[in-house]
Amino acid sequence: MKHASKMVLIMTLSGLLLAPGITAHAEAHIAKKSIRQMNTEDAAQALRTLNSFYKPALTGQFPGSVNGLKVGVSTRKDVINKIGQPDKTRTNADGFDLYHAEMGHPGYAVAYKLNKVREIRYFGTNIERQTNIGGITKRMLLTRWGKPSKSVVIRNGSLVQQKIVYKRGKYNLAFIFNSSTNLDHINLLKR
Repeated sequence: MKHASKMVLIMTLSGLLLAPGITAHAEAHIAKKSIRQMNTEDAAQALRTLNSFYKPALTGQFPGSVNGLKVGVSTRKDVINKIGQPDKTRTNADGFDLYHAEMGHPGYAVAYKLNKVREIRYFGTNIERQTNIGGITKRMLLTRWGKPSKSVVIRNGSLVQQKIVYKRGKYNLAFIFNSSTNLDHINLLKR
């Protein structure tokens, strides 16, 4: 949401827009303060989201609705029993079953090898994305988790991404950034 739109939304919700006796300057000051507070809360939630991946990755798992599914152990049937039929089924043995994000539920992609989960990709939520992976920046990741095991540039057609990898036990947890402030998705796979 653009800065001005957030300000109007906050002012409207708080009953300040065109409120009698409040100057435009006072309204702007209150709205800016509310936006800063909202941005701080969003960043805190994004940090909680980031940290929620740290421990589960040691056992080959992601937090949230796929918690309990384990890379290298869980089967396709286990995945379907846990999160349902995919929205789009893989088209070849190396492809991914896709689960689209909707109504606050995150999106996932799951690949298999010999019917066992080979890789899980987490795409986050579409609604309030800034409180989820949309609020995770490279700076936040590197500050909180320290030096990565590996960092490489990936070219996907015209898209250039940076893949930042942390070794977590027998697993690699990879953060795929489109830019320093745009985390595209998170991958978990066995090393």
